[in-house]
Amino acid sequence: MAMDPGEIEALIRDALPDAEVTITDLAGDGDHYAAHVVSSVFAGKSRVQQHQLVYKALRGRMGEELHALALQTSAPA
Repeated sequence: MAMDPGEIEALIRDALPDAEVTITDLAGDGDHYAAHVVSSVFAGKSRVQQHQLVYKALRGRMGEELHALALQTSAPA
């Protein structure tokens, strides 16, 4: 079951309202995406903690509707 990139972006923005989110479909199959997420919420957090926040935002869809997500996260410069 494929997931729409707009839905991924909406879920992340819902959890991290100030986030700048860019979603790229890596394989054209709706199952393999890359996400670049910049949010002030990430300030002072480790990379693992940042990624955990994004996965939490996806509300259990990771591994189900969304097979793979390559993440790049950071706080604003």
